[in-house]
Amino acid sequence: MPSNDARTLLQALVPTAIAGVIAAVISGVVAGGKGAVGAVVGTLLVIAFMGLGQFVLYRTAKSLPQLFQAMGMMLYVAQLLLLLIFVAVFKNTTLFNPRAFAATLVATTVVWMGFQARAHLKAKVFYVDPDSATASTTSENPEKTGSSS
Repeated sequence: MPSNDARTLLQALVPTAIAGVIAAVISGVVAGGKGAVGAVVGTLLVIAFMGLGQFVLYRTAKSLPQLFQAMGMMLYVAQLLLLLIFVAVFKNTTLFNPRAFAATLVATTVVWMGFQARAHLKAKVFYVDPDSATASTTSENPEKTGSSS
């Protein structure tokens, strides 16, 4: 993973983990131990789904850039469906508090998406390769591209 991609991933992961810790503390105070467990499960689920999704998108952008947008749309739909399946399977669980889990899931997802957007806005990504521009202007015999008439 290139350093820019890793930096973007880290800039979303750290605030999400911090929000998850805060949610676990609040859920633990409000709903007891099961609330804290629900918050931790929700946070880990968001970090796993969003982190894996972002990794898949980076790999797609590198190998198949023409499929990047379609892959992003498909990936987010798949993430939502997997999340829906997870919530449906564990809706009557006694392992953790479902309300703390759901609240943490929503909050940490919003934090992840917000900080991911911020990281992309602050990233300095070249849209022109600076090496190719300087190479063609400094060469002594530049190639002609066009008609010679």
